[in-house]
Amino acid sequence: MSRIGKLQIAIPAGVEIKRDEKSNIVTVKGPKGELTQYVDPRISLNIEDGHLHLTRPSDNKRDKSMHGLYRALLNNMVVGVSEGFQKKLEVIGVGYKAEAKGDHQLDLGLGYSHNILFDFPKEITVQTINEKGKSPIIILSSIDKQLLGQVATKVRSYRKPEPYKGKGIRFEGEYVRKKAGKSAEK
Repeated sequence: MSRIGKLQIAIPAGVEIKRDEKSNIVTVKGPKGELTQYVDPRISLNIEDGHLHLTRPSDNKRDKSMHGLYRALLNNMVVGVSEGFQKKLEVIGVGYKAEAKGDHQLDLGLGYSHNILFDFPKEITVQTINEKGKSPIIILSSIDKQLLGQVATKVRSYRKPEPYKGKGIRFEGEYVRKKAGKSAEK
């Protein structure tokens, strides 16, 4: 039995799960929104006692991998529509700036000749915290974990942390290993 696949998913109050048997699309509705996901027809879903159980028909390798995959995806959907997800990015460097323009646009000043204007998908909201004497913090929030991670990585790619001074955009709490750099000969 898959260690991930056999775990049951607790369904919080206010969350509703439906599966369309023809198209094998699972819809999860909650207080924060609605998400849909295709689920392999060989994986069966059972809802009992406020928990969702996934079962697979056999122990072949493909069924085992699909079992764990769809359990993780459905769990992320349930958590997303009930609580939501959040990623924080730090902008580290002298003169580097980040400013939210509305809920879905970010203005980044990262040492290039022009500022970068980044438009977010409508599912993601952005906020910035600019405190004097501290690095700006970008807060991204969404109900879709996969889309949130993809967009956060895209924002980070505009100026990845460099290994000598550590300047750039990094995830909050991310460790950047620094190199020594050049040293004088005498």
